Amino acid sequence: MTTLYPARVRPRRLSPEVLLGLAAAGVGMIGIVSALTPEMADRFRLVRGVLPPGFPEVARIGAVAFGIVLVWLARSLARRRRRAWQLAVVVVLASAIAHLAKGLDVEEATISLLLLVALVRYRARFDVPGDPASTRPLVVLATVVAAVVAVVLGWELRGGELPDRASDLFTALGFVFGGAALWLWLRPFTHKVAQTVGERRVARALVDAYGSDSLSFFALRRDKSYFFSPTRKAFLAYRVVAGAALVSGDPVGDEAEFNALLAEFKRMVRAHGWRLAVLGASDAQLERYRRIGLRPILLGEEAVLRPDEFSLDGRPIRKVRQSVTRLVKAGYALRVVPADESGPELRAKLDEVSELWRGNQPERGFTMSIDDLYVPGTVFAVAENEDGVVGGFLHLAPTPAGGGWSLSTMRRRPDSPNGLTEFLIAETLAWAKGQHAKELSLNFCAFTELISEERAVTLPRRFARRALLAADSVFQLERLYAFNRKFFPEWRPRYLCVERLTDLPRVGLAYLHVEQLLVPPGPWTRRQRQPVSH
Repeated sequence: MTTLYPARVRPRRLSPEVLLGLAAAGVGMIGIVSALTPEMADRFRLVRGVLPPGFPEVARIGAVAFGIVLVWLARSLARRRRRAWQLAVVVVLASAIAHLAKGLDVEEATISLLLLVALVRYRARFDVPGDPASTRPLVVLATVVAAVVAVVLGWELRGGELPDRASDLFTALGFVFGGAALWLWLRPFTHKVAQTVGERRVARALVDAYGSDSLSFFALRRDKSYFFSPTRKAFLAYRVVAGAALVSGDPVGDEAEFNALLAEFKRMVRAHGWRLAVLGASDAQLERYRRIGLRPILLGEEAVLRPDEFSLDGRPIRKVRQSVTRLVKAGYALRVVPADESGPELRAKLDEVSELWRGNQPERGFTMSIDDLYVPGTVFAVAENEDGVVGGFLHLAPTPAGGGWSLSTMRRRPDSPNGLTEFLIAETLAWAKGQHAKELSLNFCAFTELISEERAVTLPRRFARRALLAADSVFQLERLYAFNRKFFPEWRPRYLCVERLTDLPRVGLAYLHVEQLLVPPGPWTRRQRQPVSH
C-alpha cells in the first residue's frame, strides 16, 4: 500500500562540508558570545598596554561582525560553494586576530585557527562555482560603497563632524550594502530557461515516438529546459527555481538510456550546487530515482478513465447522467476540433471563454498542462449550443505512444448551465471510445490520502485533513477530488522525489512557484468587466 511518507531509510553519514558548515556556525556563535561578555581583567590590561587606544573596542565589534558572517556562511559551506569557502577563510583568520586583539582570548582564537586548518584541509570539497552574473552588480555595489566612504572620509578630513542622523544613516547604509554584497557573492548559480528550435524539434520527435506516460506531452512547455542523453535518444524537461532543479515528470525516450541520462543530469546539478527533485514521478521509474539517491514521497493521485469501460448506466453515476441529459435538452452538443485546424472565429470564442473563466487569476500549471492551447497535436472538445455559443471546452494533449489523451485545460463560461463540465467529460469519453483511445487522464489530485475521509484514520492525518480543507478556498484540493470521484476513475499514484527530506521546504515553495500558485490575482481587464455579447 502506498503511503504519504517515504520508507524508513538508514541515516546518511554527514559529509565533510556539512560538518564544516556546522563547525563554522558553532565558531561564529562562540565568537558572538565571547564579544558580548566581559574580558578577563589581567589579559585586557595587557592588551590595552600594547595596542593603540580604542583598538580593543574596534576588535570587539569586529569579532561580533565576523561571528555573524560565519553563522551566515554555514549554510553555503554545507552546499559546497567555493565563494563561501574563500570568504570563510578570510573571516576565520580575521576572527582569530580580533579575539586576540580584544582581550587576548587565546581559546577562541585557537578554535578559529583549528577551523581554518580544517577548511584548508578540505578545500577541494568546495567545488560549486559562484554565479558569474553577480560580478557586474558586485562591481557596481563596490563602487557605491567606495563613493560613500570617500564622502565620509572627506568630511572628516576637512575637520567636520557628521550629525547624528547622518551618522546613523551611513551606518544603516553600511549594513544594507554589506548584506547585499554578501548575498550577491554567495548567490547560487542561476539558470534561465532556454530552448533552441533544434532542441524543440528533437524533443517533439521523442515525445511522438516514445511518449507513453500521460505527462510526456507536457514536457514540451516553453518554460522548461531540456537535458538530452549523448545520443539524443532520451531527454528530460526541467526548470531551476531558487536553487532547486525541478524535473517535470519522467524522462522521455529510449528507456535503455534513462539510467545514464539521470546520472549525468545529477552530476550537472551537483556541479552547479542545486538541489534535485522530480515532480509527478510515476511508479514505473521509482527504482531508477532511488538508484541516484532520490527518495520518493507520494504526492497525490491522478484520475484516469478508460473510455471502453466508462458507462452512464447505474445508480452511482446518476448525477453525471442527469447533467448530460439536462445539457442535451438545453441544445448543447460536443464538437472535437484539432487545435491547428481551429479557425480565427473559434479561437476568438475559446479565448473569450478562457478570459471569463480565469478572471483576474494567473495562468496556472507546469507539470500537467501545456502552455500553448494551439500547439499541433492537441485537440479541443467544445460544448456549443444551438446558437453556436461556446459554453466551455476541454483541451486535450495526446499520449502518442500510449494511445490515450491527457486533460490539459478545462474551462467554461461562468454563466453556463450547471453540469456543463460533466457533459464535456462524458461526451469526450464517448468520442475517445470511438477513436479507440485506451485512456483519458482527467486530473491530478494532491494529498488524496489526507483529503479522503476514509483514509484519514489516524489522529495526525485528521489534523492534516482539517488543515487542507481550511485552505480549500485557495487550492481547491477537496473540490477537485470530489469532482473526479463522480466518474469512478482509476487512481494512479504520482510522487515527489527529493534528495533529502530537509529539501522539502525549498522544493515545495519552488513547486508552488512554477505552478503559479503563489502568484496573487492581477487586475481585471476592461474586456472582463464588460458584459459579453452573444
